[in-house]
Amino acid sequence: MVNALACAALAAAIGCLPPAAGSTRFAVLWPVKAIHGRRIAWAAAPAVLGGLAGLLLAGPGGALAGALVAFTVRRRQARHRAAGDAAAAAAQLADAVSRITDELRAGSHPAAALAGVRADGPLAREILDPAAAAARLGDNVAAALRRGAAGRPGIGPDVERIAVAWSLAERHGIPLAELLGSAHHDIRWRVRFGATVRAQLAGPRATALVLTALPLLGLALGQLVGADPVAVLRGGVLGQMLLVIGVTLVAAGSAWSEHILRSAVPS
Repeated sequence: MVNALACAALAAAIGCLPPAAGSTRFAVLWPVKAIHGRRIAWAAAPAVLGGLAGLLLAGPGGALAGALVAFTVRRRQARHRAAGDAAAAAAQLADAVSRITDELRAGSHPAAALAGVRADGPLAREILDPAAAAARLGDNVAAALRRGAAGRPGIGPDVERIAVAWSLAERHGIPLAELLGSAHHDIRWRVRFGATVRAQLAGPRATALVLTALPLLGLALGQLVGADPVAVLRGGVLGQMLLVIGVTLVAAGSAWSEHILRSAVPS
């Protein structure tokens, strides 16, 4: 047991080591691939550690169950973090569009209005920076807006509204301030409505979490009354199969309930 714990700690330490100098140079030459590989490594690390912990506690079936639990928890946290980032980016983008609209109505040039992006929030600044550079160079602003939203699926529809408004103004001569004002109202409504829906879903989320934890409560009660279900799950092929099947069903139920709750929030 001590040797196994030492091996698990050594594997975790090796996974956290900084990259070698040679790999760092290659990452400079191919930054996209390096970042993608690093994300895959970080995403796989919890599953590996969960599998090692499950192997120590409950054998091969425990390894599969532990990896599945770690993967499910990690994916759930990543989705919640992405949803929070998308909501914050949408709120900052609405503020930025409101500022640009006000400057346009005051007589400012579109390129000058976009140049004030430094006063906006950091998430909105990341999205609008390519558009500001395109407007300064006389390039296609709508295409630059879509490039700024690349890799951000949660904010893509809002940026697409702004890009379409910009294209219509350039192509047909429609006042840009009026189109951006309408886009601002749409984005602001979605942000407020999404925040209201997420607040109202706090109760159902808590209920789903309690239901997910009920199997653990059943195991604890079985241990208290002397039935020793943990020994059944740890010993024999049947127990290992039941452990894996049970954890798989719990993970599937958790993912399905999360999908239902997530689909209620407008996108």
